[in-house]
Amino acid sequence: MRDRLFLFAILAGLTCGGATVAPVQAQALLPHTLKVNFTNLENQGLALAGDAAQLAQFRQYELALARAKLAVQLAPQAFQTQAILGSIYLRQGEYEKAIAILNKSYSLKQDNPAVLFSLGSAYIRIQEYPKAIENIKAGLKIVPKEPTAIFDLGNAYFLSNRYDEAIEQYEIVTNLDEKFWAAANNIGLVEYERGNQDKAVRFWEQAVNQAEKGDEQAAEPKLALAVVLYQAGNRDRALKLGEEALGIDPRYGKLDFLKENLWGEKLLDDTKPLLAEETLAEIVAESLPDEEE
Repeated sequence: MRDRLFLFAILAGLTCGGATVAPVQAQALLPHTLKVNFTNLENQGLALAGDAAQLAQFRQYELALARAKLAVQLAPQAFQTQAILGSIYLRQGEYEKAIAILNKSYSLKQDNPAVLFSLGSAYIRIQEYPKAIENIKAGLKIVPKEPTAIFDLGNAYFLSNRYDEAIEQYEIVTNLDEKFWAAANNIGLVEYERGNQDKAVRFWEQAVNQAEKGDEQAAEPKLALAVVLYQAGNRDRALKLGEEALGIDPRYGKLDFLKENLWGEKLLDDTKPLLAEETLAEIVAESLPDEEE
């Protein structure tokens, strides 16, 4: 599993310089004309920024982006407005824009860990891993026990082929949050690429158990376990587990999606024969009919 974008959960709770940010109600998700109160532009901008953050949490990105842009115009010197606009660009995959805006926010307030963590996430996406590591570590100096940020740091080390350091971070996450199954899952990914299949299997099984304790269904470690079973010649069990995994999230039936989620070359090569099985290929084709590999 790749980095988990978490910035909105932090930014939405920021105190906006005395401005009151009302919760987004259902009707707020419908398009409507933005009304600006010109008597206090900065507070209005901060309120709009909070509104944008909450809309983005509902994946209402067009509405969120419009409000965030206006918020920056109304309150350009408020780090919150810049941070929220940058984080929306990050959610939309516009990484260069996100980095530029987030750096602006950082210049306005250099002790906001959420901005540093988001910069780290953005740098991971454009494969600038040293910058990602630098920003995430700077954020962790301020908030040292943020599991998602530590997980992202592990991913940056993993992508830099610094496997021991990656595992160290993932283990910290597991100790901080026993339900954070993605950390155990990624240790499995590292160990498989190292040729330690037995260790990988143990961590993927751990990830499945952790997810179940948290009332989650984890497609990724289940598919990885199915690959191991298939490679061992246990076709029936592999197909059953593979069907279960793709039933949870059929995107894992796409090699590009697996690569995006840090599956290495060895694991990807071993996965191809399993995904070529007719029953699994049909699940992907039926669930994602408009997508191509």
